[in-house]
Amino acid sequence: MIRELAADLVELIFEWGYLGIFLLMTVESSFVPFPSEIVLIPAGYLASKGDMSISMIMISALGGSMAGAYINYFLALLLGRKILRRYGKYFFIKEDALVKMDTYFKKHGHISTFIGRLVPGIRQLISIPAGLSRMNLAVFSTYTALGAGIWALILVMLGYFIGENQELIDSYLKQITIAVLMVLVLLASWYIYYQKTKRIE
Repeated sequence: MIRELAADLVELIFEWGYLGIFLLMTVESSFVPFPSEIVLIPAGYLASKGDMSISMIMISALGGSMAGAYINYFLALLLGRKILRRYGKYFFIKEDALVKMDTYFKKHGHISTFIGRLVPGIRQLISIPAGLSRMNLAVFSTYTALGAGIWALILVMLGYFIGENQELIDSYLKQITIAVLMVLVLLASWYIYYQKTKRIE
């Protein structure tokens, strides 16, 4: 089923071109849980055949990722607090929890956004607390673009070099995901250590 979907996406991307990549990545980056690998790996494969440009794929993918992230960010910014103030008590979310979240994102929003964009299952959701806490838009945009860009490049390159071999893709994607998560754990550990030493000074 996944292979059939991937084949359909290759055809869709080929027909719609870079607009198709942009729209699918917008969906992937917003509320709808849609795996970016079944968009960008086929796109990378098309680039290897000379049917698409890697630079244009990256621009389209990054543009779509940012558009989806902004949808979540601004929905949370404009509506999130009103909803939580009204219904938060039913989910045990109190006003002081929002204050703590605001404080956290002012101090650590940049690293949280960057790491979140690289973690499967979280990358679509990290924009919501950023919007709720009114995270600086320029900082949010910078670190969202950085994280989304790195992940998109990994997937496009995977499709470019081994796009025809589904078994290799599955194997390498698992290995890459594990490697990325390990690097993120190291980055988070360094950041925590840095923050502690900064407080001591």
